[in-house]
Amino acid sequence: MDECTHLDQIKNVKPKTRGCEECLQMGDTWVHLRMCLTCGHVGCCDQSKNKHATKHFHATGHPIIESLEPGEDWRWCYVDEDVV
Repeated sequence: MDECTHLDQIKNVKPKTRGCEECLQMGDTWVHLRMCLTCGHVGCCDQSKNKHATKHFHATGHPIIESLEPGEDWRWCYVDEDVV
């Protein structure tokens, strides 16, 4: 696969919340957390029942997330469906 062409959309962001924004509002739980590297939105992973990180991508088009899990250091581009 070619190199991701969405790296220019990565901003110097910090997590907006200490948990999944939508799950916190709903009083629900999550499995793992992902942060949008365009705006700092924190959403739950696709193993979580609500899949808020992916829903955020579909709503905004922000392409790249990173894991907020301790000991994990990876980023994912939804558009290219690849680790970046």
